[in-house]
Amino acid sequence: MNNIFEAPFVREMCHITANMYRMGWDERNGGNISWILEKEAVEQYLDPAAVLRTLPLSFDASALAGRYLIVTGTGRYFRNVERCPQDNMGVIRIGADGKSYDILWGFEHGGRPTSELPTHLMNHIARLEADPQHRVVMHCHPANILAMTYVHDLDDRAFTKTLWQMCTECIVVFPEGISVLPWMVCGTNAIGEATAEKIRDTRVVLWAAHGIFGTGRDMDETFGLIETVEKAAEIYIKIQNVPWKQSITDAELAALCEEFGLTPRAGYLDV
Repeated sequence: MNNIFEAPFVREMCHITANMYRMGWDERNGGNISWILEKEAVEQYLDPAAVLRTLPLSFDASALAGRYLIVTGTGRYFRNVERCPQDNMGVIRIGADGKSYDILWGFEHGGRPTSELPTHLMNHIARLEADPQHRVVMHCHPANILAMTYVHDLDDRAFTKTLWQMCTECIVVFPEGISVLPWMVCGTNAIGEATAEKIRDTRVVLWAAHGIFGTGRDMDETFGLIETVEKAAEIYIKIQNVPWKQSITDAELAALCEEFGLTPRAGYLDV
């Protein structure tokens, strides 16, 4: 077997978690990531028969049976992942019946995957139905988008349009818009199910007074999506209490979509 610490997926998780911590998105043990890996990539580094532990799942994840994922750990700090990856994340495989998962590497000293694992798996299932190339779920707590959920109407359309107006690239990056959930208890199947219901149509779901749940086909797409949403929220927070002399109009947003060959979320633009 090749050295697992040299695996591209381990190195990328180390890089992305360090960068998210540097951005201030993942304080203390806040936030989590899961990434569906290709079987061939994993089995160059890990023996699929060498199971360290098998743990139960609280819902039926049979739609992901046999899938490998690399996942951050519960109670673990993103700032420590790069320094000691084997303690702070691990590789798992969903059991054939969807009711359990095997730990194949990592989560040393009794560690476990994020407490949000059921939510991640539910949302992987939902996004794969919408986009078979989907691979990444990323949850974090960027300050400006979190602040925006305190002062803005939580309606999906209204929230999306405000973000689209903040920066020209926004409608290009997320033409399908974003979705918003009211505050819910985290780490429960209920918030996972509510998020999965919305994430079929949008790659971003905001959890009011909590953070952001973003998805994508790879790490760069997912990180860039969250980065763009957070930048728009930062602009909004800076200007919300001053008079606006102009903004991007719906006609201009439509022109952007036409130029880039994109279709904005139906019914969101008044043109």
